[in-house]
Amino acid sequence: MMEYIGATGVPVKFDDVPIETGIDFHFILSFAIDADSSGNPQNGVFSPYWAATLTPEAVVATKSRHPNVKAMASLSGWSLGSKTLSWYNPRDENLWISNAFSSLKTLVENYHLDGIDIDYERFPKRSNDSFAYCIGELITLLKNNSVISVATIAPFYTTVPPYIELFERYEGVIDYVNYQFYTDKLRSAAKYLAAFENRTLQFDRNKVLPSYEVNGRGIQGAAFFEALDLLEENGFDINGAMIFSADASVSNGFYYERETQEFLLNNATRKFVRV
Repeated sequence: MMEYIGATGVPVKFDDVPIETGIDFHFILSFAIDADSSGNPQNGVFSPYWAATLTPEAVVATKSRHPNVKAMASLSGWSLGSKTLSWYNPRDENLWISNAFSSLKTLVENYHLDGIDIDYERFPKRSNDSFAYCIGELITLLKNNSVISVATIAPFYTTVPPYIELFERYEGVIDYVNYQFYTDKLRSAAKYLAAFENRTLQFDRNKVLPSYEVNGRGIQGAAFFEALDLLEENGFDINGAMIFSADASVSNGFYYERETQEFLLNNATRKFVRV
């Protein structure tokens, strides 16, 4: 299971989130951004902008209590304050990669992280030629040097083309696709199934995770779990799920986190019994 945390400024803590011992739980700290505090690009030099409550000490303590927990940094996101962020084509792609590798290596070491999530959400209209190369080579470099062990990507409906290019060229170093199904604003289990089938044709069906936005867009409440049942009935193995985000769940007692983990645990048990 993957859960974004720390993106909205809410002083959420890792300890607030219920964690079952029987599944792999990934906290995705949101966000690490290659920009200064005013949103000006820094040519691959990433800095953490997630909630101040999510300290390196808190990461260590949480992973110590829960050996099944991993922590990741999500890169970019939609905005920094009032400044909307966008992928920009670096003048020197290899310099951007070098800067990104060095800054993220430091961030990974300081925060005891296990991986990165790619969440660039806007692209220049004329050309995205550098995105697949820069991000793909960055992930490859981080993995080859044992800086990270897991990498995910988070496309949504308007950003699918550059992410497809990235995935097709660097699928071997991408572990999961956190497609943002909630941005499709699907309101029924049947429509969720159709959208899921479509995205698994574009990305590896074994890597695409169903996703949910707490108190947000798209399918809500029990309908999400009906959709998960329908996916399974139609031959999809539900090996995980992505939730956005822990920040919003503070007010509802983390109902969706508890229910989703229970679903995944029950699903794993059913698979074991069938085998």
